Amino acid sequence: MTATTTSARSDLSELGRSETALRTFLHGLPGVDQVGAEQRAAQLGTRSIKTTAKAEAIDLAIRMVDLTTLEGADTPGKVRALAAKALRPDPADPSCPHVGAVCVYPSMVPYVAEVLRGSGVHLASVATAFPSGQAPLEIKLADVRAAVEAGADEIDMVINRGAFLAGRYAEVYDEIKAVKEACGSADGGRQGRPAAHLKVILETGELATYDNVRRASWLAMLAGGDFIKTSTGKVPVAATLPVTLVMLEAVRDFRAATGRQVGVKPAGGIKTTKDAIKYLVMVNETVGADWLSPDWFRFGASSLLNDLLMQRTKLTTGVYAGPDYFTQD
Repeated sequence: MTATTTSARSDLSELGRSETALRTFLHGLPGVDQVGAEQRAAQLGTRSIKTTAKAEAIDLAIRMVDLTTLEGADTPGKVRALAAKALRPDPADPSCPHVGAVCVYPSMVPYVAEVLRGSGVHLASVATAFPSGQAPLEIKLADVRAAVEAGADEIDMVINRGAFLAGRYAEVYDEIKAVKEACGSADGGRQGRPAAHLKVILETGELATYDNVRRASWLAMLAGGDFIKTSTGKVPVAATLPVTLVMLEAVRDFRAATGRQVGVKPAGGIKTTKDAIKYLVMVNETVGADWLSPDWFRFGASSLLNDLLMQRTKLTTGVYAGPDYFTQD
């Protein structure tokens, strides 16, 4: 790390101490060219890849899936079955990789943990009064601690969009910092285990502008988020290519300024292999190979995995397996 980077990190770390400093910094970020971002995203979405590269991309995309169920009707049996599928997405093909994580509500974490323990598949839990984020901070932190104590090693929190849109940036910053602390630390907060990784959901469909997406991305990273995530999947507008492009540019610029790498997770509305490959092309072209790993890029999805499996089967066997061949999530 250079002296310049160290100095920049020190300067940025002071921003959270003042509402005025945060506002000045966030509103001083370069504005997003809406037309340019949308054109760039559309252009990258037209790229084609060869068959060999497609097979590699499909396996990578499978490894990047956060296999998700966030329904009021979720049961222990349903989430156990989902966890089993995460471990062996295609029981007929042992060469098929496992997914990146299983994502569930906090109350379902213990049942998923029974299945995933020691497997290498991460256990993610939404928290902080998901999806609205409308609860007192004490309740949000209790939500996080309960999920972590039950076995979650990743927490997907939602920001307070009302506070953000009202310009109360310090309030949002402080809440993210508090959730990060609740995820555990090296002082034994998780009984000697590493701290759970924190994914910060921006709910970009409610942020109205690309400039707000950029500001929220930086705010989440400054407060200690390990990932920035587009959406809860519970509002009409979820992940889009232009929004993800803005977020990728933000993590690229944040690493250049601080030396710290932050992951990105588009979630909601990504249903097909074609969609997933468009995102992978965008990652490669915008931030490079360093982010082409489940450690730094994930898909929040439920139905995507089955389409990836169908396309994978077609490439490996020449036969297109119908949607009924794989279990429904």
